[in-house]
Amino acid sequence: MKGLKTMNWMFPLIGGFVITFLFTPILIKYFRAKKEGQMIRDEGPSWHESKSGTPTMGGLTFIVAIILTCLAYGLLVNQLKSTLIILLFVLLFYGLIGMWDDSIKLFKRQNEGFKAWQKFALQVFGALVFAWVYEAHGFPMAICFFNFGDVHLGIFYVLFIVFWLTGFSNAVNLTDGLDGLVSGLSIIAFAAYAVVAFYQHQYEIQIFCMAVVGALLAFLCFNHKPAKIFMGDMGSLALGGSLAAVSILLHHEFSLLWIGLIFVIETLSVMLQVGSFKLTGKRIFKMTPIHHSFEMSGWSEWKIDIVFWTVGLITAITGVMVMI
Repeated sequence: MKGLKTMNWMFPLIGGFVITFLFTPILIKYFRAKKEGQMIRDEGPSWHESKSGTPTMGGLTFIVAIILTCLAYGLLVNQLKSTLIILLFVLLFYGLIGMWDDSIKLFKRQNEGFKAWQKFALQVFGALVFAWVYEAHGFPMAICFFNFGDVHLGIFYVLFIVFWLTGFSNAVNLTDGLDGLVSGLSIIAFAAYAVVAFYQHQYEIQIFCMAVVGALLAFLCFNHKPAKIFMGDMGSLALGGSLAAVSILLHHEFSLLWIGLIFVIETLSVMLQVGSFKLTGKRIFKMTPIHHSFEMSGWSEWKIDIVFWTVGLITAITGVMVMI
């Protein structure tokens, strides 16, 4: 049993890492040969123009790596349960939304993909499928308030699931504006939830989280500054939706507000900026999401990454301490 628990940590980690590490260079080479690369937004920092043409849709490699690793190891140790399957569904479905969005940008040589309502409608549909499976398997239709008790919502919990998955998929997407930033933050967050899953004996969720950590560690080798490839909306939407789904299945929903604090702050900065400009005509920050404001203040990308990762690590460690 002890050996199996050790394998639950190591095999998914190694499997996700190896597959991603082997296939990411192939994807980079393919996109460079096709001359397909990221289009940089005109309103972004001017020095980001040098990143134009960098291959994107790197999420493809780590999503495939995570799915293959989880299916293979889940079958091996008899942990291919409905919980793991629905997590893989969320990862894949939200990844496909992002892939479609990225493809529009690439093939039409523009920075805008889906219309906002189209992307939102697909995100809601994916969340509703997750909610249907969640309710059908008898999971609690209640929100846990940091171990202080549950608030039962009944059918309204479905609305919470929709809000949580769409909200955090977009939050992670907004944060993905600097080389390596989301990769590092996601490694930390999923590692934290792997620990919680282990203590709850939800080993199938632990397997999923460790596969994500391994795959992202390999992807970060190519995604750190100067990035050789971006994860694109395909990667960020998939990671955000999966994080939300994991927090729900572990019944520690609101823990994501703390463990994913950087994602929350990035999103709030955009909301405050838009609200302030519409109401007063004035901006609160130099640029949003807020990581760009730090850039405009003279911080290097590496400095922002390290500071944000450090904050994420602190919130992850303290969050896990509270949950276990």
